[in-house]
Amino acid sequence: MASRIKSDGKRALPVGKPGGVDAAFEVVGLSPTLKTAMDCVRKGGSITLVGNLKAQVDLPLQAAVTRQLTLIGTCASAGEYPECLDLIASGQVNVTEFISATPPLTEGAAWFARLYAGEKGLMKVLLKP
Repeated sequence: MASRIKSDGKRALPVGKPGGVDAAFEVVGLSPTLKTAMDCVRKGGSITLVGNLKAQVDLPLQAAVTRQLTLIGTCASAGEYPECLDLIASGQVNVTEFISATPPLTEGAAWFARLYAGEKGLMKVLLKP
């Protein structure tokens, strides 16, 4: 999406959508990405908050209120785990491309620290018992 965003000097705007998009998903959980999502939606738009990298983020409250934005929090799933597992088991969805490493459990703390620090190239780490 970053390649389709421009700035008017005050906020980021999606290219080709004057006033902003109807809805955005914030899936990282950081203050800058929440701000970008808020900048991209139109007045009265909605933002679904999925990411939770940080326990707390800065919320531009004045912008949320004056632009009448709707914030929706969501977590995990709505019961689709069995279907997802079936898709993975059948090979229709390949999850291995998301796995960055499979170290032993004894290295878990070090790998978590690397993930938490946002090390480039790391997406998912599976720890082996």
